[in-house]
Amino acid sequence: MNHNTPVPPLFPRPLRHLSEVHRRVMTTAQLKSHGVPAAETNEQCRPGGPWRQLLPGVFLLHPGPPTSEERLHAVLMYAARERTPGVPSQPNAGEGHTAPGYSEVMITGLAALTLHGFSATPPLTALDTIDVLVPRMRRLRSTGCVRILRTPALPTPQQVTGLPVAPVPRALADAVAELTDAGAVRRLLTEAVRAGHCEPAAVVRELNQAKLLSRPHVVDAVDSLLAEGRAIAEDRLYEMVHDYGLPDPVWNVDLRLPGGPHLGGLDAYWPDQAVAVELDTRAPRQGHREDDDALWSEYARKREHLERLGITVVYITPKKLRDAMEQQAAVVRTALMAAADRDPAAYVVVLPR
Repeated sequence: MNHNTPVPPLFPRPLRHLSEVHRRVMTTAQLKSHGVPAAETNEQCRPGGPWRQLLPGVFLLHPGPPTSEERLHAVLMYAARERTPGVPSQPNAGEGHTAPGYSEVMITGLAALTLHGFSATPPLTALDTIDVLVPRMRRLRSTGCVRILRTPALPTPQQVTGLPVAPVPRALADAVAELTDAGAVRRLLTEAVRAGHCEPAAVVRELNQAKLLSRPHVVDAVDSLLAEGRAIAEDRLYEMVHDYGLPDPVWNVDLRLPGGPHLGGLDAYWPDQAVAVELDTRAPRQGHREDDDALWSEYARKREHLERLGITVVYITPKKLRDAMEQQAAVVRTALMAAADRDPAAYVVVLPR
């Protein structure tokens, strides 16, 4: 056998259907399915040989260190091998190759954030370990460069460069769980929102579920995150009014009845049409379910009170502003146009907030 050949010529099954990386990294089961017995694999992995074992049951079929792509596929193969034994799914005649499916496993943590394009995370080559998310009942242990994280319910993975990767909020929670540096946590959370990867509420929800909001450095970062998220949402609201030709409102105001009680603050208000917009930036907090319920009750009471006075209130979430700005502009425009068909609203005093 020529030890310089990455895939030995004794393989009886063609490998054309495999992508290049999957000719360079294979499991024991995949090698056997191509006619390479365990004894031959061991021979190829001898000291000075052309192959090396990266992880239990996962082999690199060329000399030298693995690339970042090869490491990622290796940890997924290791974590998925019990669920997806044998060779990757093969195409039918005439089809192109199909990459192997990784059932019920995905990259998470810092490696996932790097794959999502974060600049505040280390490059893949600098990571000593790669976090892989698996179902809670899987019997796997962390080893080598792979750290196994278990969860009772897997999120739906996103495909990034052909790899299953945890969504940004879940990957953030898994990364933050391992970080003790407050600055690093704040940078990650801020980039997640500022770069448009996700909304603050989604991040806080994952941190809450991971029981990380009892850590002071995480709470401080979350407070900064929520302030950052509100500022971004306010900028998008200004952008929506300008870009979609809505009449100018008065911004950031408090309403009061003449000589009467305070009615609440609003992000935008059109006095002539008695239409208000309020950004819904609530986010759940660990151990504060009552506070969240109370806040929502306060939203509902304010809305009911204003609408009894003839004021239409439109609630917009930051996510809707980001993903469906045109639709939200249409909702506000419809409310403004409908004002002519409504009874006049009660007179209220508009004060800067």
